[in-house]
Amino acid sequence: MTVVQQQTDLEPAVWPVTAARTADGVLTLGGLDVRDLAAEFGTPAYILDEDDFRGRCRAWREAFAGADVFYAGKAFLCTTVARWVAEEGLGLDVCTGGELAVAERAGFPAERLTFHGNNKSRAELERALTYGVGRIAVDSFEEIVRLAALAEAAGVRQRVLIRVTPGVEAHTHEFVQTGQEDQKFGFSLASGAAAEAVRRVLGLPSLELAGLHCHIGSHIFDTRGFSLAAHRMVGLLAAVRDEHGIELPELDLGGGTGIAYTSADDPMPVAEFAAGLRAIVERECAAASLALPRLSVEPGRAIAGPTTVTLYEVGTVKELPGLRTYVSIDGGMSDNIRTALYDARYTAVLASRRSTAEPHNVTLSGKHCESGDIVVHDVPLPADLAPGDLVAVPASGAYHRSMASNYNHVPRPPVVAVAGGAARLLVRRETEDDLLRLDME
Repeated sequence: MTVVQQQTDLEPAVWPVTAARTADGVLTLGGLDVRDLAAEFGTPAYILDEDDFRGRCRAWREAFAGADVFYAGKAFLCTTVARWVAEEGLGLDVCTGGELAVAERAGFPAERLTFHGNNKSRAELERALTYGVGRIAVDSFEEIVRLAALAEAAGVRQRVLIRVTPGVEAHTHEFVQTGQEDQKFGFSLASGAAAEAVRRVLGLPSLELAGLHCHIGSHIFDTRGFSLAAHRMVGLLAAVRDEHGIELPELDLGGGTGIAYTSADDPMPVAEFAAGLRAIVERECAAASLALPRLSVEPGRAIAGPTTVTLYEVGTVKELPGLRTYVSIDGGMSDNIRTALYDARYTAVLASRRSTAEPHNVTLSGKHCESGDIVVHDVPLPADLAPGDLVAVPASGAYHRSMASNYNHVPRPPVVAVAGGAARLLVRRETEDDLLRLDME
């Protein structure tokens, strides 16, 4: 094993704002001892810091004052989180009927909803129209026709955004790039499809064209891609003005800003990002002699990601001499698929006690029947780590629970909110009865 330098402090950028250590080295979240949380709620468990989540909502709202901030529900969504988002003054971005159902159950203001998706069903569109969703981002010519007919039948004029593929390749993992030409989302700007979509929507009286939308990817750490996207999107706004004599009032540049998963990541502060993005749009609009449209952004990971820590219990420690040490925990790819899917990098700490043992690089592995079931690669943990110890993986609030599965018939973990020394369940742990409920025999 390779001996590495002991990490004595929690990296502020990686952990929730209330994360701390007691005098005996125990991790606390929201003022609560993780050993008590594990005893009450079991492991694995997602522990969500409510104050951190709400604080990030407020930071985005304040940084983009005068613009619209829509929380991207795909990062993590449940009824309570939808209510927090509404209470903090943000809009909500949903992309399926299921996510819309959560918004409805939470009583989320319909006018502050945007409905995305590249293949919305007729039933989903009808539901959106019935609930009065503020904006629907249309993604194909078939959807334009389908939505126009449904809106006409319902006797409403639906506000829509046209999702544009601007031909911008964000510097991120290829699986989460969404702005390049070879892409299932949106209308290509380069091919002329986006301009044609504008023409078709403007010709349909049951649809009101509110503006344009684009999204270039996820886990982005600078504004370079946004700068090029804004340049091309403002160019399309100018082309719409020149052809149709109208200036569209809204421009949605999507989300995708990254977070710190390890100390090596250096995300841009939201105030700096907001100032940079505003300056880019103002510059481009001035160059095109356009009035400034109302700007929208859609953070998801940037709000939910840093707020949550996953607690696990160590089950086995297996040393392979000359190779590596596998520390197996009671979760894995069913509660965090990102490592297997994207080769994502995380950190982890011993959470239930202090250790004076030298730290060694180990592989934190899951319990599933897959050799690729790894949660954290090469993480320094104490050499005396043993079965029964608790380990904590931070920055696990975005896409972990949303993409969780029942692989190997493992029930999904609970989501526990902590704040001010109190804990409450937001989403209960699944049971074996839940897993068997859909079996017909």
